[in-house]
Amino acid sequence: MSGPAGGSGTEILIDRDGPLMRAAVLTGGRLTDLYIDHAERPSLLGHVFLGRVERIASGLDGAFVDLGTGKSGLLSALDARGPQGRPKAKGERIGNLLRTGQTVLVQVKADATGSKGPSLTMDITLPGRFLVHAPLGRDVAVSKRLGSGPERTELARRIQDIATGTGWIVRAGAAAASDGLLAAESDALHLAWRQIRDAAERGGGPSLLLTGPDAPRRALIEHGAVIPSRILVDDSTLARDLAGWCADRAPDLEERVEPFDARLLAAPSDCRQRLFDLRDLDAEIDTLLGTRVLLSGGGSLVIERTEAMTVVDVNAGERGNPLDVNLEAAAEIARQLRLRNAGGIVVVDFVNMRNRGDAERLLNALSRAVEDDPAQTQVYGLSKLGLVEMTRARRGTALAELLGTVRTAAVED
Repeated sequence: MSGPAGGSGTEILIDRDGPLMRAAVLTGGRLTDLYIDHAERPSLLGHVFLGRVERIASGLDGAFVDLGTGKSGLLSALDARGPQGRPKAKGERIGNLLRTGQTVLVQVKADATGSKGPSLTMDITLPGRFLVHAPLGRDVAVSKRLGSGPERTELARRIQDIATGTGWIVRAGAAAASDGLLAAESDALHLAWRQIRDAAERGGGPSLLLTGPDAPRRALIEHGAVIPSRILVDDSTLARDLAGWCADRAPDLEERVEPFDARLLAAPSDCRQRLFDLRDLDAEIDTLLGTRVLLSGGGSLVIERTEAMTVVDVNAGERGNPLDVNLEAAAEIARQLRLRNAGGIVVVDFVNMRNRGDAERLLNALSRAVEDDPAQTQVYGLSKLGLVEMTRARRGTALAELLGTVRTAAVED
C-alpha cells in the first residue's frame, strides 16, 4: 500500500484576512468545508491544560476547573477519571473522583458559549489524519465506517503492530495508508502525549500544555483520506510552517504545499489577486451568513439559528415532485450544516410527501449525506408532526457568530 490516492479533484486554499486565518476545502471546484480561526476570539477546542479544581458542584455532578484563562471550565463526572487516571465506575459521583485544589489534566471538548465556560474532559485525544491517539485507553478501536468484515480485524491487528504506545482509534482512511505513514503519525502523536505527560508531572498550573490544531491543520487532519491536488497558501511564512508540519506528520503532503505568492505575475501591490478571489470564495462565505439558500432545481432552503436549535424549512418553488426537491435539499442541508458549523439540535421541515416509501428514501439519503461529516451527526427520523429531527456535535463557534464579530468591527470602523 503506497497511501491514499492523489489527483482527487480536491484542493485546499489557505489565507490570512485581517484577524482571520481561513482554510477552504474545494471538491470539484465547489466549497465543501470551511475552517476559520479568529485571532480576537481564539478557540480553545482541543487545547490540553493542567488545570486546578476550583470547586465541586454536586448539583451538576461536575467540577469547575481553573484553566488560567480567566474563565473556568466545567468537567462533568461523565468525563472525569479517578486518581492515577483510573476509569470512572458506573454511577460514581464527582465527589469520589476529584477534590478541591487538585491539579487535573483536561482537554477542551467544547468552546465557551454565552456565559458558560468551556466543557472539559479528562479523556485526552490527539487527532491525526489516520489515527487518533487516546493514550489513557488500552485498546485499538476501528471506525464503524469500515464495516464489520475481516478487513476490520486485520486493520486493528496491523495498527497494533505499527503504532507506538497504546490507545488508538483507527479512522476510515487508515485502510489505504501505507505502514510508513501510519508509523510516522503514531510516533508524532505519541511524542506529543509524552511531552504533555512530562509537563503535567512537573506540576504547577494552571497552564496550557498543548494547543489544538489551527484551521489549516484541521483541514489536513479531517481530510486525511484524500490527498489534495494542491494546497495553496497565501502567506509564504505560513506555507513554510505548514510544509514543516507536513514533513513531520504528513510527508505525502509536503510537496503539495505551494506559496501562492510564487504563482503571481508581476503586478502592482494594490492589484495583486487574493487567493480566495480565485474561486470567488468571499462572496460565497457571505451567503453563509444569510438565511436563504437557492437550490438548482428551483426550490430553496430557509435556515434560521436560535439559541436552542437550527431550523431548516424546505420550499418547493415551481418544481412539481416533492421527492426530487427533498432529495436535492437533503444533500445541500448536509453541506450547509458543515459550512456554517451548526451544532446542537437541527429540525428540518421538508416538503410534504404522501408516500411512506418516499419518506424512507429521503431519510436514507439524508443519513448518507451526513455520514462523512467530521462532526458526529445523527438523523433520528420523522416526528409526529412530520419534521425530521437531527443532532450535530458542537465544534467550536458557529460561523455566523464568529464572522459577526468581524462584520461589526468593520461597520464601526
